[in-house]
Amino acid sequence: MLVRPYRAEDRERVREIAFETGYMGEPAAWYWRDAASFADVWTGYYTDREPESAFVAVEDGAVAGYLVGCADTARAPSASDAIARQVLRRQLLLRPGTAGFFWRALWDTLRDRGAPSGELADPRWPAHLHINLLREARGHGAGRALMTAWLGRLRQLGVPGCHLGTMAENTNGIRFFESVGFARHGSPALVPGMRRREGGRMHVQLMVQSLAP
Repeated sequence: MLVRPYRAEDRERVREIAFETGYMGEPAAWYWRDAASFADVWTGYYTDREPESAFVAVEDGAVAGYLVGCADTARAPSASDAIARQVLRRQLLLRPGTAGFFWRALWDTLRDRGAPSGELADPRWPAHLHINLLREARGHGAGRALMTAWLGRLRQLGVPGCHLGTMAENTNGIRFFESVGFARHGSPALVPGMRRREGGRMHVQLMVQSLAP
């Protein structure tokens, strides 16, 4: 398994992996079938506007995972803004395969008015990241190597800290992030629209890591 900086020719594969792993490491299609809008939300800014902060894991010559990041979160659109843009651009409230999720998200947003957003803007942890690996690439050290490359870049830039958001229900993901130095920050926040396959609301857990010497 090789970890290297992202290249422009990796873009389509990164987008495919984002969709194939978009529900706690499993395919996102069961709740959000429009692959193009999903990839635009979760990888578009990073591959197109901050590619120097992206890394890929390559196995047998094929990209099998990625980490995309932003050294200064203030420069990137928030997840909610990126989603709203796609809802309008691709008419996701009307598309089969996305309409149910987004109407439910709208209802949840109205019902949960005033609840924590699950996003973080704090100068102590200005950077953030998204990481995903195909199932066959897990358990071989690729995730840790991607994190090492990303955190090394942040240290070179003098960035004081990094944060991320993961599903509180994703216990394996939380265990991995804790193993590479992240700690839970605050209480889990409800995610509008998100449900477990068997039903039940889902939550985002913020995690942070200080990089100050």
